[in-house]
Amino acid sequence: MSSRESNKGSFAIVTGASSGIGLELARCCATSGFDLLIAADEPEIEAAAQVLRRENVQVKALQVDLSTMEGVDRLYAAADGRPVDALLANAGRGLGHAFLDEDFSQARLVLDTNVTGTLYLLHKVAGQMRARDRGRILITGSIAGFIPGSFQAVYNGTKAFIDSFSFALRNELKESNVTVTCLMPGATDTEFFERADMLDTKVGQGKKADPAEVAKIGFEAMLDGQGDVVAGWKNKLQAGLANITPSSILAEQHRKMAEPGTADS
Repeated sequence: MSSRESNKGSFAIVTGASSGIGLELARCCATSGFDLLIAADEPEIEAAAQVLRRENVQVKALQVDLSTMEGVDRLYAAADGRPVDALLANAGRGLGHAFLDEDFSQARLVLDTNVTGTLYLLHKVAGQMRARDRGRILITGSIAGFIPGSFQAVYNGTKAFIDSFSFALRNELKESNVTVTCLMPGATDTEFFERADMLDTKVGQGKKADPAEVAKIGFEAMLDGQGDVVAGWKNKLQAGLANITPSSILAEQHRKMAEPGTADS
């Protein structure tokens, strides 16, 4: 039986699905036969839905602010009570510059989107999955969670939380048929760095991974029930080194990549 046949009639929710890794994750779901509820806070989410409908699956799109509990409630209600077979929690925001130079409202938005909104959605959907004793969850973390993120401190901090939380939730559900997978990409060729105002940084201008390939790796790991997957051998090496390198050195290395103006150095 093909993966498409095995997932035909299944239902997935994908957040942050208007572009980048999220759109590619939704595409993986659609080509595998999942009906979809996709969400993002950009109006482009409807255009994404039109593309995904070419796979002859049902696709519902919702433009919603997932940094708020009200937005998450709207997304959950949009499922119309249909059991969720797969949740791909990908919505996230980045923010560059030194912490004390950032607009705190923007820092708060990163925190609320990456952590609070994500956890609230997981609490609702994973609870439903546990009650059914069935489901797959993919959470988009980051190798940034292993590194003190000088000039990207709030974002890296949120990903450290998400990476850790993913492993904890997986352990809590280990006696069930609900699996939790953490996808940990590195720099990926999406709109992330433009939106985070980091195009003048070395990392913003550097070589990046293909979001379609990153999504495929994460999607297949989710279907296999793996606990975590780091996309790309360079990122695997970086993640491994981060575990044995002093935090002060990691922070200085990150500074050289993320400090404004480093693109020209």
